[in-house]
Amino acid sequence: MSSSTPLVVTTLRIPDPGPLATLPPGPSSTLWLHRGDGLAAWGEAARLETAGPDRFDEADRLWREWTAAAVIRDEVRRPGTGPVAFGSFTFATAGTSALVVPRVLVGRRDGVSWMTTVGTPPSPLPRQEPAPMPRAIWQRDTAARPHWQHAVDEAVRRIRDGEAHKVVLARQAVGELSHAADFRTLTSALSHRNPDCFTFAVDGLTGATPELLVRRTGRQITSIALAGTSWPGGTSPIGTAKNAEEHGYAATSVTDTLRPLCSELHACDQPELLHLPHLTHLATRITGTLNEDVSSLGLAGALHPTAAVGGTPTDRALDLIQILENTDRGRYAAPVGWQDAHGDGEWCIALRCAAIKGNRLQLYAGCGIVADSEPEAEWQETEVKLTAMRSLFEELVPALR
Repeated sequence: MSSSTPLVVTTLRIPDPGPLATLPPGPSSTLWLHRGDGLAAWGEAARLETAGPDRFDEADRLWREWTAAAVIRDEVRRPGTGPVAFGSFTFATAGTSALVVPRVLVGRRDGVSWMTTVGTPPSPLPRQEPAPMPRAIWQRDTAARPHWQHAVDEAVRRIRDGEAHKVVLARQAVGELSHAADFRTLTSALSHRNPDCFTFAVDGLTGATPELLVRRTGRQITSIALAGTSWPGGTSPIGTAKNAEEHGYAATSVTDTLRPLCSELHACDQPELLHLPHLTHLATRITGTLNEDVSSLGLAGALHPTAAVGGTPTDRALDLIQILENTDRGRYAAPVGWQDAHGDGEWCIALRCAAIKGNRLQLYAGCGIVADSEPEAEWQETEVKLTAMRSLFEELVPALR
């Protein structure tokens, strides 16, 4: 196909395809699952890479240019039909972020299923049987705990001295896999264990996150702010002043960003309890109506980083993260999700996730530090959060059938 010939993107309605995680023919699949619905994709029609402080705006511009040059034939016309780009962004300005446009996508939403192909429909690929979950050998780091306790102590000291109100610190666990991961098996297991989370596999980043950064459907938007955590056996019940303070900063950072962009914006007066298999979070649902045409990716870029993953005030919290953290976050705690040609889409914060490259596995977990934080309790919180992913590689999880 010559460069002057536009790509044709075709979306057709299809019968219900069954479990989405089983559809991709190979292990390197792209998946976005939530309560049985979502998107399953494979192949790569385009890859749009960006970096630096303007990475979200640049990605949005590249995506608009790509879709403007395509011929789109969409008989379904729903969010997620037509061409779709899946994105995974870095937390900080360093590193490369990317939008990936699959060759084939199968989606299901509210009882309607569809298939989208980019270019000439490819010949069916030979199906590779899903592999069982690999086991992980974890790297021991005897300095991790003392470093963490020092970092939390120093963050608390600086907060009490008035340098910030909240700082979110993160740590990682590194492992070596027994064999390459099959994202179909991994996301299926994650989705089964975490049905209320958004389960994803995008460009080597996979996880089950409870935090919806923003969903845009036309002019309607939804965000769910999470912060404040408790767990069975923990020392900090969910109703403590410390959790309320931490959550308040997170919810306020979202509403303060969205309010100028909306003609209407509503946030619940009191946070709800979000119960997950290992944890309970405070959650505030925020809904609104946009007063201008801002894409879902544009909204995600405006919101990142919220106080739930960075802290407040934002600039000072990010400075302290760079000083106190002994880790490269990569794409942890940054937006991951998808956007269609109309700007509709869903973007979550990449939490409870793993970055997988070859046989190398990196898990991440973090927690918000405020003036009343205690290093041992914060360490235990990260341990519980790491369990959501770590347990998958320590238990026998069969392949899909």
